[in-house]
Amino acid sequence: MKIVVISDTHIPKKAKRLPEKLLVDLAAADLIIHAGDWQTIEVYEEIKQYGQIAGVYGNVDGKEIMQMFPDKILLECNGYTIGVVHGHGKTLTTEQRALAAFEEENVDCIIFGHSHIPVKKYINNILLFNPGSPTDKRRQPCYSYGILTAGTKLHAEHVFFESK
Repeated sequence: MKIVVISDTHIPKKAKRLPEKLLVDLAAADLIIHAGDWQTIEVYEEIKQYGQIAGVYGNVDGKEIMQMFPDKILLECNGYTIGVVHGHGKTLTTEQRALAAFEEENVDCIIFGHSHIPVKKYINNILLFNPGSPTDKRRQPCYSYGILTAGTKLHAEHVFFESK
Protein backbone atom coordinates (compact mmCIF):
# COMPACT_ATOMS: atom_id res chain seq x y z
CA MET A 1 0.00 0.00 0.00
CA LYS A 2 1.48 3.33 -1.10
CA ILE A 3 0.51 6.33 1.04
CA VAL A 4 1.54 9.83 0.00
CA VAL A 5 1.92 12.09 3.03
CA ILE A 6 1.75 15.87 2.72
CA SER A 7 1.35 18.80 5.07
CA ASP A 8 1.55 22.57 5.11
CA THR A 9 0.60 23.15 1.49
CA HIS A 10 -0.28 26.81 2.21
CA ILE A 11 -1.79 27.44 -1.22
CA PRO A 12 -2.18 30.14 -2.53
CA LYS A 13 -0.05 32.01 0.00
CA LYS A 14 3.21 30.09 -0.56
CA ALA A 15 2.58 28.63 -4.03
CA LYS A 16 0.01 28.92 -6.76
CA ARG A 17 -0.23 25.16 -7.25
CA LEU A 18 1.08 21.82 -6.08
CA PRO A 19 4.47 20.81 -7.53
CA GLU A 20 4.48 18.48 -10.56
CA LYS A 21 6.73 15.98 -8.76
CA LEU A 22 4.10 15.60 -6.04
CA LEU A 23 1.26 15.25 -8.56
CA VAL A 24 2.98 12.24 -10.15
CA ASP A 25 3.14 10.46 -6.78
CA LEU A 26 -0.44 11.45 -5.90
CA ALA A 27 -1.62 9.74 -9.09
CA ALA A 28 0.03 6.48 -7.97
CA ALA A 29 -1.14 6.59 -4.34
CA ASP A 30 -3.51 4.15 -2.67
CA LEU A 31 -4.17 6.77 0.01
CA ILE A 32 -3.27 10.43 0.48
CA ILE A 33 -2.80 11.81 4.00
CA HIS A 34 -2.74 15.56 4.61
CA ALA A 35 -1.52 16.65 8.05
CA GLY A 36 -3.10 20.10 8.02
CA ASP A 37 -2.57 23.69 6.90
CA TRP A 38 -4.24 23.10 3.57
CA GLN A 39 -4.95 26.86 3.60
CA THR A 40 -7.97 26.68 1.23
CA ILE A 41 -10.71 24.27 0.18
CA GLU A 42 -9.36 24.43 -3.38
CA VAL A 43 -6.33 22.39 -2.27
CA TYR A 44 -8.67 19.63 -1.08
CA GLU A 45 -10.65 19.84 -4.33
CA GLU A 46 -7.48 19.37 -6.37
CA ILE A 47 -6.06 16.54 -4.28
CA LYS A 48 -9.30 14.55 -4.17
CA GLN A 49 -9.06 14.10 -7.95
CA TYR A 50 -6.12 11.77 -7.31
CA GLY A 51 -7.78 9.40 -4.86
CA GLN A 52 -8.86 8.73 -1.31
CA ILE A 53 -7.86 11.43 1.19
CA ALA A 54 -7.61 11.34 4.97
CA GLY A 55 -6.58 14.44 6.83
CA VAL A 56 -6.77 16.87 9.70
CA TYR A 57 -7.00 20.61 9.95
CA GLY A 58 -4.14 22.88 10.96
CA ASN A 59 -3.85 26.21 12.68
CA VAL A 60 -4.24 28.34 9.52
CA ASP A 61 -7.18 26.44 8.06
CA GLY A 62 -10.55 28.13 7.77
CA LYS A 63 -14.04 26.99 8.72
CA GLU A 64 -14.59 24.95 5.54
CA ILE A 65 -11.58 22.73 6.19
CA MET A 66 -12.32 22.56 9.93
CA GLN A 67 -15.86 21.34 9.15
CA MET A 68 -14.54 18.65 6.80
CA PHE A 69 -11.67 17.33 8.90
CA PRO A 70 -11.04 16.71 12.61
CA ASP A 71 -8.03 17.90 14.63
CA LYS A 72 -6.70 14.32 14.82
CA ILE A 73 -7.50 10.91 13.37
CA LEU A 74 -6.55 7.26 13.71
CA LEU A 75 -6.25 5.23 10.51
CA GLU A 76 -5.91 1.49 9.97
CA CYS A 77 -3.72 0.89 6.95
CA ASN A 78 -2.84 -2.65 5.98
CA GLY A 79 -2.67 -3.74 9.63
CA TYR A 80 -0.86 -0.63 10.93
CA THR A 81 -2.42 2.03 13.15
CA ILE A 82 -1.47 5.54 12.08
CA GLY A 83 -2.27 8.66 14.05
CA VAL A 84 -2.46 11.98 12.22
CA VAL A 85 -2.39 15.42 13.85
CA HIS A 86 -1.14 18.82 12.72
CA GLY A 87 0.90 19.44 15.87
CA HIS A 88 0.18 23.07 16.63
CA GLY A 89 -0.31 24.35 20.17
CA LYS A 90 1.08 26.60 22.84
CA THR A 91 3.20 24.34 25.03
CA LEU A 92 5.84 21.69 24.31
CA THR A 93 7.58 21.21 20.96
CA THR A 94 5.71 20.17 17.82
CA GLU A 95 7.04 16.61 18.16
CA GLN A 96 6.06 16.46 21.84
CA ARG A 97 2.53 17.69 21.03
CA ALA A 98 2.20 15.05 18.31
CA LEU A 99 3.26 12.30 20.71
CA ALA A 100 0.97 13.64 23.45
CA ALA A 101 -2.02 13.61 21.07
CA PHE A 102 -1.79 9.81 20.87
CA GLU A 103 -0.38 8.90 24.27
CA GLU A 104 -3.53 6.92 25.12
CA GLU A 105 -3.53 5.08 21.77
CA ASN A 106 -1.58 2.09 20.53
CA VAL A 107 -0.10 3.47 17.30
CA ASP A 108 2.61 2.29 14.94
CA CYS A 109 3.16 5.71 13.38
CA ILE A 110 2.34 9.34 14.10
CA ILE A 111 2.18 11.74 11.17
CA PHE A 112 2.32 15.44 11.95
CA GLY A 113 3.13 18.75 10.29
CA HIS A 114 3.21 22.37 11.46
CA SER A 115 6.98 22.88 11.73
CA HIS A 116 7.72 22.33 8.00
CA ILE A 117 10.76 20.34 9.21
CA PRO A 118 11.05 16.82 7.76
CA VAL A 119 11.30 14.25 10.56
CA LYS A 120 11.66 10.47 10.42
CA LYS A 121 12.61 8.78 13.66
CA TYR A 122 11.46 6.23 16.18
CA ILE A 123 10.48 7.10 19.73
CA ASN A 124 9.37 4.18 21.93
CA ASN A 125 8.92 2.01 18.82
CA ILE A 126 6.59 4.57 17.23
CA LEU A 127 7.53 5.96 13.83
CA LEU A 128 7.32 9.75 14.09
CA PHE A 129 6.99 11.23 10.59
CA ASN A 130 6.70 14.83 9.42
CA PRO A 131 6.72 15.14 5.63
CA GLY A 132 7.88 18.77 5.65
CA SER A 133 6.21 21.06 3.10
CA PRO A 134 6.04 20.77 -0.69
CA THR A 135 5.52 24.53 -1.05
CA ASP A 136 7.13 26.33 1.92
CA LYS A 137 10.54 25.00 2.93
CA ARG A 138 11.18 27.86 5.36
CA ARG A 139 14.79 27.42 6.46
CA GLN A 140 15.10 23.87 5.10
CA PRO A 141 17.38 23.18 2.13
CA CYS A 142 14.60 21.52 0.09
CA TYR A 143 10.85 21.22 -0.31
CA SER A 144 9.52 17.82 0.70
CA TYR A 145 6.68 15.37 1.14
CA GLY A 146 6.60 11.76 2.27
CA ILE A 147 5.79 8.28 1.11
CA LEU A 148 4.76 5.53 3.51
CA THR A 149 4.72 1.97 2.29
CA ALA A 150 2.56 -0.31 4.39
CA GLY A 151 3.65 -3.82 3.49
CA THR A 152 5.33 -6.50 5.58
CA LYS A 153 6.96 -3.53 7.32
CA LEU A 154 5.95 0.11 7.61
CA HIS A 155 8.54 2.06 5.64
CA ALA A 156 8.76 5.86 5.46
CA GLU A 157 10.82 8.02 3.16
CA HIS A 158 11.01 11.68 2.26
CA VAL A 159 10.97 12.98 -1.28
CA PHE A 160 13.15 16.08 -1.43
CA PHE A 161 13.28 18.54 -4.32
CA GLU A 162 14.77 21.98 -4.86
CA SER A 163 12.19 23.87 -6.89
CA LYS A 164 8.44 23.85 -6.77
